Amino acid sequence: MPDSMMNLHTFAAALPEMYLAAAICVVLLFEAFVGERRPGSTGTLTLLLLVIGAVLTVQFADVTQRVVLFDGSYVADPLAYVLKLAGFLTVAVGLLYSRSYLENRDILKGEYYALSLSALLGIFVLISANSLLTVYLGVELLALSVYAMVAFDRESGVAAEAAMKYFVLGSIASGMLLYGMSIVYGLTGTLSLDGIAVALSAPHNLGVILGLTFIVVAVAFKLGAVPFHMWLPDVYDGAPTSVTLFVGTAPKIGYFALALRLLAHGLAGVTVDWAAMLVPLAVLTLIVGNVVAIAQTNIKRMLAYSTIAHVGFIVLGFASGTADGYSAALYYTLVYVLMALGFFGVVILASRKGFEADKLEHYKGLYRRDPLLALAMAMLMFSTAGVPPFVGFWAKLRIIQALWETQHLWLVVIAVLMSVVGAFYYLRVVKLMYFDEAPESLPDTVRSFGVRLALGINAAAVLVLGILPAPLLDLCARVLH
Repeated sequence: MPDSMMNLHTFAAALPEMYLAAAICVVLLFEAFVGERRPGSTGTLTLLLLVIGAVLTVQFADVTQRVVLFDGSYVADPLAYVLKLAGFLTVAVGLLYSRSYLENRDILKGEYYALSLSALLGIFVLISANSLLTVYLGVELLALSVYAMVAFDRESGVAAEAAMKYFVLGSIASGMLLYGMSIVYGLTGTLSLDGIAVALSAPHNLGVILGLTFIVVAVAFKLGAVPFHMWLPDVYDGAPTSVTLFVGTAPKIGYFALALRLLAHGLAGVTVDWAAMLVPLAVLTLIVGNVVAIAQTNIKRMLAYSTIAHVGFIVLGFASGTADGYSAALYYTLVYVLMALGFFGVVILASRKGFEADKLEHYKGLYRRDPLLALAMAMLMFSTAGVPPFVGFWAKLRIIQALWETQHLWLVVIAVLMSVVGAFYYLRVVKLMYFDEAPESLPDTVRSFGVRLALGINAAAVLVLGILPAPLLDLCARVLH
């Protein structure tokens, strides 16, 4: 192949990252020269840039086979293509839901959109990471952007406290990741995940186990697995709800990619060891997340512990140590992100200027105040609880099937029992909306047509994908085999 054609192919495969880097510069320049005179215009531009990025990715960055670029540090494959499209869609919908919230609280600034795109760039770097160096670069780019977003409301002391906790604990986790990777590098003599996979295919020593332990702890922290979950409820509760929506959705795609690239690929030779470490983490995560969620009266904290419980299912997929398990974890991640977009979108639409709909009691009688919003929330809660025919049922079933096939029968029992426990607090929200009397002091919900249309499509998607699960299931299986 001629050099010019090879360079063109290289640039096309890495188009999403290069495009996002340019888009961040465009957003910052636009905000500096236009955004201050026309509030909200930067948000419109950002949404347009995300749509264009998705279109360009479909047009030029689609690959049918695995391609390693940039001296082995970057990989383009069908999995990366799917996850990047999911990232574009997730961030675009999240920013659409958040616009009225940001505007009502006087934090609708261009820097928010620049940070969102920076975090998305970090996610994309993680998705295509094929080297310990690019893994760490993606982790830090995503983490630093999210730290700033959590503290974005400068008038909120609670948000600043949450950001500080997240920063301190996140820094410790990043240090553990770096230390674990340095041990693996010292033992294998290569930064390439491909090279590490080959080097660790032989019998391993105690040093590998030590490095692996630090890496598993760091990955567990980023995902929010117990006992490294302590940051997650505080961040969800303390951050502005628009940031909670972002933190609870798009980064999950990046951290799934972190676990897959680093553990399932780079450390594939020691799968037995890290899978054994993940099993107790998954069990603890399922139990703590579901049980503690029952006691919550704040819906954001309830959804935080719900997220922890869902992370337990994702970790179970990895703990199976098989391609089917990784496929089930991918399917669960995409389904969870879709559901999280919806229920945090409902929380945003139920909030108004000067009022945060963050208590469970704020959803009493929502059916009488806003039937469409209540219906969307009910569909999302049923799906999150795993009630058929919604897509959440298939997500849980795929994880259970992967565990059954690998003879982890006791994990199947725990997963089923914890699903039943989790159904209680999801259905409690439905009961409050449809069977309790609404307090007279609650304000009206947001009536923006475009946002409500997007939320309606979001809620309908969990039903349609549940009735017709095969396309997404097949896609997840295809990109991981």
